[in-house]
Amino acid sequence: MSHPDIAFGSRVTGRTRLYGILADPIGHVKTPQVMHALFHDRGVDGVLVPMHVAPEDLSRTLDGLRGLQNFGGFIATVPHKGEMPDLCDEITEEAARIGAVNCVRRETDGRMVGTMLDGIGFVEGLRGAGIDVAGRRVLLAGAGGAASAIAFALAGGDAGRLTIANRTVDRARALADRIATHYPGLPVVAVGSDEGAGEHDLVVNATSLGMRPDDPLPVDPETLGPGQVVAEVIMDPAETPLLATARSRGCRVHAGLPMLEKQIELMARHMGAIS
Repeated sequence: MSHPDIAFGSRVTGRTRLYGILADPIGHVKTPQVMHALFHDRGVDGVLVPMHVAPEDLSRTLDGLRGLQNFGGFIATVPHKGEMPDLCDEITEEAARIGAVNCVRRETDGRMVGTMLDGIGFVEGLRGAGIDVAGRRVLLAGAGGAASAIAFALAGGDAGRLTIANRTVDRARALADRIATHYPGLPVVAVGSDEGAGEHDLVVNATSLGMRPDDPLPVDPETLGPGQVVAEVIMDPAETPLLATARSRGCRVHAGLPMLEKQIELMARHMGAIS
């Protein structure tokens, strides 16, 4: 995928179709750059705009977007994925099972139709790097929207064992129960966020810890070592403190950007930007 040097603002006309990404904060997102490269390659007259929306303004923001006739849809990221199913008019079966939405299409009548693509993107990103989740013992840090999608994708990818670690253990347990219902053959347990990474082949940070330099690490660094893969969902910074620490301890690391790159075409297709 090529990345054009021409600013997209110079190409916007009255016929340009609008898309958005909703987040809080917004400055870290990489989606506009990646989506615009796809638009350029496919000849799409569209622009994806970053929209800084606080949680308390999310519902009325969607009400406003429903009335934009040239608006095709949006991508939802932290912290909005978990709230989005209740705000959409319709969601896919996968999004309902996961309990979160990260991509929404606006129909011509203003109805909002949501789906969830994070899990697919994450697992395909790993596979693109030659990392197969089949049979692996996985520690997943987090139980929010992205973590839920990744948990289901790991289960669907035949992970050998799944441990879900979250500060609120009840939330981890609820996710573990949903996974067990759909994948009864997969050993899955819920633990607190102080769970060590030992005895796990793959460690995944699906929390927002690492976006700020003073964030604590999502797992105990003393339990990381050679033979483990440590993966992120955070894209900015490209190398989070967790990845830097894991690298220094001999782990193989996998950054967050491939998750977006693998799902960007699926997002564009769901929003109707490409066929």
